Amino acid sequence: MNKTYLEKFAKNLKKIRAEKHLTQDDIAMNGVSRSMISLLELARTDVTITKLKIIADNLGVEIKDLFDFE
Repeated sequence: MNKTYLEKFAKNLKKIRAEKHLTQDDIAMNGVSRSMISLLELARTDVTITKLKIIADNLGVEIKDLFDFE
């Protein structure tokens, strides 16, 4: 697992969520728990494409936006 990449993803996920004034609980639904969001924002876990789609939908963004950090 590439920790640097995960850390960049984590920072971007948190930034997008904060810009939309959403809490972790706000985007934790449809099979994605608040603890999963927390672990992702701390760069402590990896995630599947299916979960990424759910998170993106819950944030109101495209999946590609979650990777717009380089």
